[in-house]
Amino acid sequence: MTMPATRTTGQDTDVVVVGAGPVGLLLALELRLRDVRVTVLEQLGSPTSESRASTLHTRTMELLEDLDLLADLAPQPGPRGHFGGIPLDLAAADPGHRFAGQWKVPQTRVEAVLQRHAVERGADLRRGHRVTGLSQHPGHVDVEAAGPGGLPVVLRCAYVVGCDGEHSTVRDLARVGLTGGGATKELLRADVEGIDIPDRRFERHPHGLAIASRWPSGATRVMVHVYGAAPRERSGPPEFGEVVAAWRKVTGEDIGHGHPVWLNSFSNSRQQAARYRQGRVLLAGDAAHVQLPVGGQALNFGLHDAADLGHKLAAQFGGRPDEAALDSYHAVRHPVGSRVLGNIDAQAQLLLGDAEVEPLRTVFTELMELAPVPRHLAAMISGLDTPYPHHPAPAPDPGPAAAQDARTAGPLSHPVPDRRATMPKLTGKTALVTGSSRGIGRSIALRLAREGALVAVHGSSSQEAADEVVRLIEQDGGRAFALQAELGVPGDVHELFLALERGLKERTGGTDLDILVNNAGVMGGTPPQDVTPEQFDRLYAVNAKAPFFLVQRALTNIPDGGRIVNISSGLTRFANPQEVAYAMTKGAIDQLTLHYAKHLAPRGITVNSVGPGITDNGSPVFGIPEAVEQMAALSAFNRVGRPEDVASVVAFLAGDDARWITGSYLDASGGTLLGG
Repeated sequence: MTMPATRTTGQDTDVVVVGAGPVGLLLALELRLRDVRVTVLEQLGSPTSESRASTLHTRTMELLEDLDLLADLAPQPGPRGHFGGIPLDLAAADPGHRFAGQWKVPQTRVEAVLQRHAVERGADLRRGHRVTGLSQHPGHVDVEAAGPGGLPVVLRCAYVVGCDGEHSTVRDLARVGLTGGGATKELLRADVEGIDIPDRRFERHPHGLAIASRWPSGATRVMVHVYGAAPRERSGPPEFGEVVAAWRKVTGEDIGHGHPVWLNSFSNSRQQAARYRQGRVLLAGDAAHVQLPVGGQALNFGLHDAADLGHKLAAQFGGRPDEAALDSYHAVRHPVGSRVLGNIDAQAQLLLGDAEVEPLRTVFTELMELAPVPRHLAAMISGLDTPYPHHPAPAPDPGPAAAQDARTAGPLSHPVPDRRATMPKLTGKTALVTGSSRGIGRSIALRLAREGALVAVHGSSSQEAADEVVRLIEQDGGRAFALQAELGVPGDVHELFLALERGLKERTGGTDLDILVNNAGVMGGTPPQDVTPEQFDRLYAVNAKAPFFLVQRALTNIPDGGRIVNISSGLTRFANPQEVAYAMTKGAIDQLTLHYAKHLAPRGITVNSVGPGITDNGSPVFGIPEAVEQMAALSAFNRVGRPEDVASVVAFLAGDDARWITGSYLDASGGTLLGG
């Protein structure tokens, strides 16, 4: 008899984690340490006996230490690491660190220890449950699964996290797409009993790459890649005959008499989920990113996802749910993912490339002799170049002094720095930057996106330039969309805001605009006696009239506590007759700032001006050394400004740190106004 699916009127659990690999189990443990109810669904009936990975890196050791798991894991120091098969001492990242280098522990042990700790703390682990459907609703998600014997199960929860690998069912059901490149190369892998072959570490042969190492169990792990061989389409692991043939072609050795206990293959796919959060569904580990597991990065990378997500997800179950914290999971981890996938792709080319990459490998090997190079690469692989992803839960028993003593005890210890991740300051905010397809506006858009804001990139003439800025932002893990509207013409503000509100609605569900940056402007460059009425009117229409009505129109979108930043000019403070008409328009901007600051203060909205000096906006004059030298001499720093110099000031004014500044003119001219 088939029993109908049951569903409670409330929630069966707070969070459903799909996948009981290391990533899902670490997330479950993190949630239980914060008293969040969690159910883990795993389609396998019992833990796997396959140790796909065995390497832990420095950052991972730190977070496992914070969870007091190292004694159970008993990791052992491992051999030197590598970058694309080129020897690299991972201790170079931080030679004085007590976890310098890499550490070895089989993935099976990692899973067993994490499972025991998660279950002991109350995680509900249900094996033999295959997720078949999910539906999001206001306030909850229903997860459908086929339990043991095909028995249908429905669980109602607040959030679902897919930790179910590169072929993630959760990702597919949530309709989250993957971006990036597909497979062009393949590495075959097998654990084989009954063979006796030499150990090999990234041994390059005329026809391919061969790796072999003997496990303590007596089995030998072999990995082989045949140069130029395209990945085969298969529904499961490779046949042992494929591995035997490839190994014979590369090494000349026959391992066909052996007995395979595990077969697998990996490609150099480089793909990443477009969003790590889709409403109440989140992704972590290989469900969020697909990569070649070179150098042990895949396992560590996924564990860092879980550690970052754990405390942010738990923050939704207090008296005041913190949606901004949950949004910051994507804002923090997606850029990290892009960076890791990039270095893995570089390693894949060095490792699996044929004779054509040998010159590049030679150059890389020579660069390894320069101290900053191995330090940089080792920090990247070890995860030490990214924010610490874990906020430890409060310890239940020892007080602060005792906890600190415990953390710094031992002969290899040194005081532990605060490694907590810094949430981007503008996470959850929306911003419009006018004239942001080039120059200073472009840098402002890039910076605000890097700080976590969803940025509307506006261009007046070139859609392609605005689209390129959006591409750069998204490539860096940020969020943006492009707008095009000519300013200084009838209907300009109306047209711009129609497109803005449509874009905001699609991406946020609302039309709130937290930050308005009035940057768009046109220069004059005409002697006073030659300025025509038409030129004068054009300057005022774009530089003064448009910002006034943009602010006026935006007041229905800007919530209390919003930010308005107007880009003025140092020319309002010193004379340059060639730009008198332009300077007059920027003087109007300063008055706009002053009076609107007073008008909007009761709503907590700050309004400020930023006055750049001579700033390299890419125009031809900045390619003339003599002219640049003369312009640089006007600055107290003896250089011309860079767009990012101004963008940093704007980012400060857009954030909470500038909440007590309004009606101000901030000189961003590099000391040009200080005089000679």
